[in-house]
Amino acid sequence: MAEYSRSNPSPRYRELIGMYRDMHEHGIPEQNLPASETFDGRSLKSHAGIIKSIIDIMGSQTILDYGAGKGTQYRPEKIATQDGDFPDIKSFWGVDAITCYDPGNAEFDTLPDGRFDGVISTDMLEHCPSEDLPWVIDEIFSFADEFLYLNVAWYPALKVLPDGENAHVTIEPPDWWQNRFDAAVTAHPGLRYFTCFDVLEKGPDGKDNLTRLMGKGKSKPKHPGG
Repeated sequence: MAEYSRSNPSPRYRELIGMYRDMHEHGIPEQNLPASETFDGRSLKSHAGIIKSIIDIMGSQTILDYGAGKGTQYRPEKIATQDGDFPDIKSFWGVDAITCYDPGNAEFDTLPDGRFDGVISTDMLEHCPSEDLPWVIDEIFSFADEFLYLNVAWYPALKVLPDGENAHVTIEPPDWWQNRFDAAVTAHPGLRYFTCFDVLEKGPDGKDNLTRLMGKGKSKPKHPGG
């Protein structure tokens, strides 16, 4: 198998990016989904509380959302909590800056410079071809100084790509992903990651129920004894 990279992604990766750009601009008419609601970033909201707890512990101030979609999740929208109301996710998290990156959205397709205290990626990795995941995962880890929060779904998506394929092009069990994250984190001393795997399980009534399996991992400390 050819070794792909950021400078040499697979033909399938390039093809998918083209399709995502088209869907971001025109929506998915076949599914009656307008452009404004296509990959709009809404999946982040159910993870916001967990991410906040990590940010609070780590004291993180700069966040990169890798695979942010349209970024609408960061627009003003009241968040009510026991500690009061917050006007948006940025203030809820108490961070200085949030940077959005998404290669399939022209608005956020510029690869960011530098590193960030935390990197989050929700409902993104399963949209990547398996042959490109080694370099994509390494790239995501290379942006983080303190932590990563990685959410992956283990089931087919509701959305279908223009070529007829399911939008979740890589559907693998949590252990498969965990092994790849464990391998990636070893190159980054002092870094830790948190995982959230979305799994569909049949309930007693025969209906699919969403279950979330949490995990974590870390590399060696930056300094001996640290």
